[in-house]
Amino acid sequence: MMTLRVVPNPRSRRTVFGAGGRKVPLVVRLQRSGYRAVYLCFACAISTWTWGPLDLVAQSPPAAKVEVQSSDSQESGKASPATAAKTEPEKTKKAKKKPRGSIVPAPLPIVSPAIGTGIIPALGYIFPFSKNDEVSPPSVIGAVGLLTNNGSRGWGVGVDLYMKENTYEITSMFGRGNINYNLYGSGVFEGLKLPLIQTGELFRGEVLRRLWWKIFVGPRFWVGNSFVAVNTSSSDLPPLPPGFGINNTMRALGLRMIRDTRPNHFFPTAGTKLEFTSDFFMQSLGSKYSFQAYRLTFNKYYSLSKNQVLAYDLFACATGGQPPFYGNCIYGTQNELRGYTAGKYFDRYMFAAQVEYRLTLPYGIGLAGFTGVGEVVPGSSQVLFRNNHFLPDVGGGPRYELSKKYHVNLAADFARGRDSWNWGVGVGEAF
Repeated sequence: MMTLRVVPNPRSRRTVFGAGGRKVPLVVRLQRSGYRAVYLCFACAISTWTWGPLDLVAQSPPAAKVEVQSSDSQESGKASPATAAKTEPEKTKKAKKKPRGSIVPAPLPIVSPAIGTGIIPALGYIFPFSKNDEVSPPSVIGAVGLLTNNGSRGWGVGVDLYMKENTYEITSMFGRGNINYNLYGSGVFEGLKLPLIQTGELFRGEVLRRLWWKIFVGPRFWVGNSFVAVNTSSSDLPPLPPGFGINNTMRALGLRMIRDTRPNHFFPTAGTKLEFTSDFFMQSLGSKYSFQAYRLTFNKYYSLSKNQVLAYDLFACATGGQPPFYGNCIYGTQNELRGYTAGKYFDRYMFAAQVEYRLTLPYGIGLAGFTGVGEVVPGSSQVLFRNNHFLPDVGGGPRYELSKKYHVNLAADFARGRDSWNWGVGVGEAF
């Protein structure tokens, strides 16, 4: 019976030790097996999104000393049954890979004074575009539908990809459907509502590149076709604005600039987002109307504590040229603001500001409360900040975490405007 204690040579993977002039290949085999285990740990670590240097250190301890208790085992070159039984489960556990991304399904109910009651089925996949890229934010692929009791139907798909260590961002979306809604007029409209049926399709594509100071800049392109008609079930109708009864082709070239320092795009707890877009619809591109649309958004986030966030949002919109009514700044869209029905207030210029308090509770539950104020302005000759045209809102609602990995919430908001109230359900925060 002989005990041989072997310490591997750190400079060489081929270590041979002798006892009585005999070579012991068992030690060589164990040393190589140890390298394979370390390699499996490394491959498993880099395949996950949250891998870091500390994970590799924790999973790959220094090579331990190996004791050989039996000369029979030395000559056979095989590990003992106890060692084999211990090694195999560890290899299986280390070789098991985690999912690359996260699937977020969300059948969202909708109750809207504009388009009726129904459901918005949505499905998203959040994932890193490259598993070796730990700098870029996660990319998103999604699909959404629309089905309501007033006859509105639609569907859409979209992608938002971040690549090459946050050097490029590519976004694209396509939607098609028919929407039945009411148009109330410009500003505070006291009179009849106009029931509309609008059908069409829309495509938008963008390619942005990071330049300096974390600023992304790049071109974008719009292509859309729309047909707007009046729902003749109502006999008491106001005069019609431009853009009815004909096929309206909309084509534009634009520019988008964004600086985003948020650590998490789905539930920001710090950082800022500054975004500016400009779109130029031109007849030379085949567009029915020639006009310009400008949008400016600024968001700021503060962490009050580990589970509390204060978020601020500022939005401004301006339109030039001769746009159709749906090319203007429309109050109540893009969560600006949430207490108003989209289509009731729209005009050439618009601004809105809001602040929101967000609280994260155990078991994936959360709460939010918000308030804001805004206004629509017909033109440059009108007086800005008219007291009778201020449009405030206040509201709040619960949250439920759909994806723990990326902290994506299902949000339900109840909001009260100046002369109306509204509620809605969506995936992600309002801003």
